Amino acid sequence: MASGEVRWEEGQPGVLRLPSGRLVRGRGLRRPLDPGAPSPSLGVYLLGKRPPEVPWESHWLRWRDFRLPSDRAASRTRLVEAWERAVAERVEIACGGGRGRTGTALACLAVLDGVPPGEAVAYVRAHYDRHAVETPWQKRYVRHFAPPAPITP
Repeated sequence: MASGEVRWEEGQPGVLRLPSGRLVRGRGLRRPLDPGAPSPSLGVYLLGKRPPEVPWESHWLRWRDFRLPSDRAASRTRLVEAWERAVAERVEIACGGGRGRTGTALACLAVLDGVPPGEAVAYVRAHYDRHAVETPWQKRYVRHFAPPAPITP
């Protein structure tokens, strides 16, 4: 890691290690942060209404509980940005409970990281939370969340 890079530590609560080694924290906003827990560099908040202000950079994706993101293109843009920045920064993905929407978004990050779409939900359940991705339509969303097309000269 280059100087100035700040990442999560593996083993911290909610931290998921992607196959590339990127570390991303998933969290339920209904549970308060531990007082000594580090702050993220970037938070992506998946909620039906605007989240409270936080002292770090954050983005809100309108995403109602048990549903899918209301703007799929904006969701993909923010998730790609989160995945890219997780190389060197503390990125947090969070919703109310930290399982359904957060698990769905983390599974999409796993797809971006090279996990086959049909295996991404199982990956997140094995490495983050066994109850992640709660609805059939969230599972389908992950299966259809394609990795970026390779750039050809």
